[in-house]
Amino acid sequence: MSDFDSTQMQKKAIALLCDLIKIESFSTTEDKTAERIVDYLKGERIVPQRSGNNVWVKNRFFDEEKPTILLNSHHDTVKPNGGYTKDPFSPEITEGKLYGLGSNDAGGCLVSLISTFCYFYEREELPYNLILAASAEEENSGKNGVESILPLFGAIDFGIVGEPTEMRMAVAEKGLLVLDCIARGKSGHAARDLGLNAIYESFEDLCWFRDHRFPKISDHLGEVKMSVTMIKSGYQHNVIPDACEYVVDVRTTDKYSNQEVLEIIQKSIKSDVKARSTRLNSSFLPPEHPMHQSAKNLAIEKFGSPTTSDQAVMAFPTFKMGPGKSERSHTADEYIFIQEIENGIVGYVQLLEDFFTLMKNTES
Repeated sequence: MSDFDSTQMQKKAIALLCDLIKIESFSTTEDKTAERIVDYLKGERIVPQRSGNNVWVKNRFFDEEKPTILLNSHHDTVKPNGGYTKDPFSPEITEGKLYGLGSNDAGGCLVSLISTFCYFYEREELPYNLILAASAEEENSGKNGVESILPLFGAIDFGIVGEPTEMRMAVAEKGLLVLDCIARGKSGHAARDLGLNAIYESFEDLCWFRDHRFPKISDHLGEVKMSVTMIKSGYQHNVIPDACEYVVDVRTTDKYSNQEVLEIIQKSIKSDVKARSTRLNSSFLPPEHPMHQSAKNLAIEKFGSPTTSDQAVMAFPTFKMGPGKSERSHTADEYIFIQEIENGIVGYVQLLEDFFTLMKNTES
């Protein structure tokens, strides 16, 4: 690592992040930040490819015979909330913090991964290929995000997804199911003993969602969690409602696929149940994966994450890791510490260097 200058890499990464903050990049409208990322990579003498608002590139000496690692983070943001006291599109550095929309989620991760990829780009002797993907539509789980470009990459051995984790390694991540449920009844006049009240019919099912425990418990993610979050029924005070509609937020673990959880729920309750999607499954890095050894070598803390990311659409081993703190995401006056970005670059580079060394020694 004689040519590794983390200070200079940090300066370039911060300059790029400031440029990205200035550009509105809400999910599905990230075209201008995609352009900026393309221009930055070209300035590094790297010619990327673009599909929609996704930007991706392979390392210079990409070899089809070698396994491949995906380095992924997103450049879209949520919309700023009403609590901002600073201009969300005006990057401001104060007391070691860089303020701006998307600075923490996931701009710091993205520019750190871009810097890491640029560092390895010219390496000819790498035991693994690298693909960098700056993806769109992560915040709204859109189908025109990283999911749309994964088929272009060929086989991926594993992926590193850049999300703010304080450079801890999230080796498992919960999946997401959103269920639209309807309890059925029969309408009638409220003053007469007629009809079948759908609200009452929903009681047993609502209690099931509250009380049921799935028997398989994940080592890193714990139990499958179900929460009834919305409910609607009736349209007039004197009419017995014939339908009670409610929404259930289900956070799945690596012990069950989303489809398995859906089928168990459908067999267990009377209400009609329809999943909006089953594609956002739980993600994890298998316990036998050699990256666990590199994490141990570098004393990187491992944990299970309750939030979803682009990992959910990746059908290969992944882990989530990056500078910044998850609790700052989507908050007013979002920020990331300047030092966290340098730590991110150093952390990613050291992790890959250790992993490459480990794999070379294993082969020999």
